Amino acid sequence: MDTGRNADRTPVEGLALDRAQHPDTRRRLSAPAVRTFFNIGRAWKLNVAEQRALLGWPASSTYHKYKSGDVGMLAYDTLVRISLVLGIYKALHILYPEPTLADRWVRLPNSNPLFGGRSPLEVMVDAGMDGLYRVRRLLDARRGGQ
Repeated sequence: MDTGRNADRTPVEGLALDRAQHPDTRRRLSAPAVRTFFNIGRAWKLNVAEQRALLGWPASSTYHKYKSGDVGMLAYDTLVRISLVLGIYKALHILYPEPTLADRWVRLPNSNPLFGGRSPLEVMVDAGMDGLYRVRRLLDARRGGQ
């Protein structure tokens, strides 16, 4: 699954955050970012509430527009959230070469103090953007051997 690139091969994940604030950049990345998000959502078996939570709780009508491909230009916050989800997905597939485990990891109870026995997905959903950043930083540290 090519989740990290749009049609003109510009990476969504890892994009310099200052460039992502520019309206032209946001407009160009919005549709590929949403497609990528829903591809990851399928891999992680996310339900609608989990998807909406990770996206920052867009209105139901907005969420359904995204699902139908009517994306328009995403808010900067939404692009950042999708970038974090993509980074988490990518890190998991590097850390766990078995795709089934990599995709199940977000739902598995975790004894790391960050999670306190809860699943990473619960932390990401309950803590919002902060939870996404915490999970991403943890995985990045693991990838770096820390």
